[in-house]
Amino acid sequence: MTIPGMERHRDKNGEISKKHGNTLVSTLRKIYGDSFAHGFPGHTKLSDVLEEIDDRSLTELVKDHDTGHLLGKLDQHG
Repeated sequence: MTIPGMERHRDKNGEISKKHGNTLVSTLRKIYGDSFAHGFPGHTKLSDVLEEIDDRSLTELVKDHDTGHLLGKLDQHG
C-alpha cells in the first residue's frame, strides 16, 4: 500500500526511507484505521513506534497490524 506523498521515498527493497520515520501515527491512522498502533498518541513518530516494538519497517508494522500481532507486541512493550 502506498502512503500518499511518500511513494518517491522508498529504498531498493520498497521500504520507506529511514529519514521518513518522522511520519506521525495520526497520519498512518488515516490510512490504516483508528486502531493502528493503538496505545500510542497520534503525535508519536513512526520511528518511535518501530523502536518500541522492535519492528524494522512500516511494512512489518502493517503486516503485524493486519494479522492481529501488533496488539500483542504493544502489550509486551507497554
